[in-house]
Amino acid sequence: MPGKPKPQVAYFISHGTVRVNPHSPIWQQQLPLNRHLAAAKDGLSICYGEYFSAVRAFLENGGCELIGRAIREGIGSQPKPVQIRNIRVNLEKHGEFYHPAHLEVLAQHQRFSFVLNVAVSETGIRHIREEYFYLAKLNNEFKPSFLPRVYGIGEAAGAGSRRISMFLGQWFEGFHEFHLTRNAPDGKNRIAFWHPWKRRLFLSFEQACELYRQAARILTYYYNIETFAHIYGWHHAAGDFIVRVDKADLDVRLITVRRYIPLFSNREPSESASRSPELILQALLIFFLNLSIRMRLDRLDGVGNMVWADSSSVGPTLAGFIEGLDLKPPVRSLPDTVGRSFRYYLSVCSRQDLYDLAYAVAEVFKPDTAEHHLLVQHIDEHVETLNGALQQLILT
Repeated sequence: MPGKPKPQVAYFISHGTVRVNPHSPIWQQQLPLNRHLAAAKDGLSICYGEYFSAVRAFLENGGCELIGRAIREGIGSQPKPVQIRNIRVNLEKHGEFYHPAHLEVLAQHQRFSFVLNVAVSETGIRHIREEYFYLAKLNNEFKPSFLPRVYGIGEAAGAGSRRISMFLGQWFEGFHEFHLTRNAPDGKNRIAFWHPWKRRLFLSFEQACELYRQAARILTYYYNIETFAHIYGWHHAAGDFIVRVDKADLDVRLITVRRYIPLFSNREPSESASRSPELILQALLIFFLNLSIRMRLDRLDGVGNMVWADSSSVGPTLAGFIEGLDLKPPVRSLPDTVGRSFRYYLSVCSRQDLYDLAYAVAEVFKPDTAEHHLLVQHIDEHVETLNGALQQLILT
């Protein structure tokens, strides 16, 4: 009895129209292993052909079954086998952790999209299972979700004894990476999103504010009020948030969770201490200050120098944070809702308290980093802007 026919697999480079194959010149070229499109510092090298061959091996050894299961669950059909006819593998970008591929799948006379996050570096392989765990965990614990669903993880053989790890996840159709850029008509730093065909499109002032508001709301939504667990290690510079722009509407998603850990990494409070109202509210303020600082950090065009967003991002970040708090269920130890309790806590915090905590948060950044140099230049302005926004919040 003949086996089930294998799907046809084709390879492309980021929305290209020319198919890549073993006879293409790029097949033997080295894959860039970081955002600078350079080789890895540890001497690791892998060619495009090895990358695509590993993806194909993953698909043939369980990956297609994962895709079929995800399709069945997504379209709500009867639990019968899904015949996958074609898979287009689009290598999208080169990151410090992953080289994601957009999989366009033709099955059941429909087209479906998935992401395959591929880790080839030692750093990526070291973190990929942890990230898969966190994505699965948060999708299970938080409804609705602003993160991609994940469908399965595995690995394939590379050259020699090297193993290449990858996991299959949800592809957010119509969403694109965005960054601050100077290539704006007015010469100022503005947010542009990277449309694959129209290239970079600039957001209006109102759209940029909405983007910051939604990003802050998402991060606050996933913050655990009582355990202080939060999404850690996110960066605008790495393209961790993506945006979909549809005329007047704008929608934001977070596509990676490198770690999900307590805010105080060197401290494990007891059950009673972790629920102390004072500690809960102080931790919440520290979480917000950290959020407000990181929200202003990016790299020009995602690969250039570190840059600092202008002060117009602060108000929307605060608004999104408050919206995220309002989504929280009641906390037994707090006298009121989380949002109203936090507003009261702010009303008794002095301007000096805010400065002291902001400087303490800034100290987390290592002195020899570009982020730290930017903070030294802008921390006073940031706290002043933030204090004004917080005072206005207290009065409303």
